[in-house]
Amino acid sequence: MKSRYWQVLSTLVLACCIGLPSSASPATVGYTQTKYPIVLVHGLFGFDKLGPVEYFYGIPAALSSGGARVYTVTVSGANSTEVRGEQLLSQVRQILAVTGAAKVNLIGHSHGGPTARYVASVRPDLVASVTSVAGVNKGSKVADILAGTIPNTGAALGDALASLIGIISGNKGLPQNAGAAIASLSTAGSLAFNRRHPQGVPTTECGEGAYQERGVYYFSWSGAQPYTNALDVADPAMAVIGLAFGGAKNDGLVSSCSSHLGKVIRDDYAMNHLDEINQFIGIVNLFETAPETVFRQQANRLQGLGL
Repeated sequence: MKSRYWQVLSTLVLACCIGLPSSASPATVGYTQTKYPIVLVHGLFGFDKLGPVEYFYGIPAALSSGGARVYTVTVSGANSTEVRGEQLLSQVRQILAVTGAAKVNLIGHSHGGPTARYVASVRPDLVASVTSVAGVNKGSKVADILAGTIPNTGAALGDALASLIGIISGNKGLPQNAGAAIASLSTAGSLAFNRRHPQGVPTTECGEGAYQERGVYYFSWSGAQPYTNALDVADPAMAVIGLAFGGAKNDGLVSSCSSHLGKVIRDDYAMNHLDEINQFIGIVNLFETAPETVFRQQANRLQGLGL
């Protein structure tokens, strides 16, 4: 009994330290095989890959292992939702041309949520579904604070950081505008965007939105625990930043209510804003459903709808 205890304990510690992939959801042939390709859209200061590290860490492989066709796009790390949305639309057209598919399933994290929503709003004929993962759908108090305090120098540093990430990830040349990004993610900016692109947005403060509009299905999920793993170097920052929400449920950067879009799958996973995409390098909450599993479950949900 003792040896079994230490064996389990050592396995958990090892997984925690080096971010071993979860075995909770083994690859099942066809489980994630959607009719339309899945397109993953990153958030603020995001990227496809930085060296061996994916933004959606291990998630493309987890989805493709069950049969999904998965594409990870790169848009401006920092810019307005509309600029990022037009960049995404261009890449969606390319994916459709390459695959011969009629539509795509968009899954966006953080600022990637509104970015995906923009494409679905202006070209619903090209989009089967939008899934918002901790999407900033009604603004973020963190963005509100930054919008009110960040000087021009800070915005310039944000532009430089986004440009540097672009260069390192091999995606240099995309326009960067940190000030425009913060404005888009603020409460005022988000509400203005929602007036132009209301599809799937809840009409109540913390309710659900329309499950389907103009032929596009809408879903969302998010976490609500800023601090989840003592070995994750980002967790202390998530915990401190999360105080900005004054006790309201949040993942460290986005409130649970703001994340709601269409059908709310869950808004209370024991995950923070980085855990939701299996970061930092897979060091997440060991006592919550693995992020890869949540993405796989959503692919299977889309499959069940014929998407």
